[in-house]
Amino acid sequence: MKVSILMGSTSDLEVMTPAMKTLEEFGIEYEKRVISAHRAPDLLREYVTTARDRGVVTIIAGAGGAAHLPGVTAAMTTVPVIGVPILGKALGGLDALLSMVQMPSGVPVATVGINGSKNAALLAVQIIALQDESTLAKLEAFRKQQTEKIVNTII
Repeated sequence: MKVSILMGSTSDLEVMTPAMKTLEEFGIEYEKRVISAHRAPDLLREYVTTARDRGVVTIIAGAGGAAHLPGVTAAMTTVPVIGVPILGKALGGLDALLSMVQMPSGVPVATVGINGSKNAALLAVQIIALQDESTLAKLEAFRKQQTEKIVNTII
């Protein structure tokens, strides 16, 4: 089981890197690609429609502006798609966020906060943990560690 990380442009790499690091911390295999929904729609279709055959169980798609990549991806597959709205210059990422959360009925894109690729990766980990006991154990340990950090914080 692996995760696919899609970006519309190389400029999105910085925002998507925390997702990659998080997946690595959990020992989750992933593939990453830059494919523009607008500039390379045929390549996107081929990549997305073969995702399940490659063992992909979740796709994390980051995009800014009109943010069509997650929605177009979701329209082409039944693999769960998690959208990461990327901070833009014009509207501070709000345009991307609204584009993702306002998908038409029947074509959902699970959406995290602006630049929230780490949370997208954690959602992917949760999806994998539904079928993989080893990943579940790591996720439970991660959550316990988060709790202990707060409990042990002294001000």
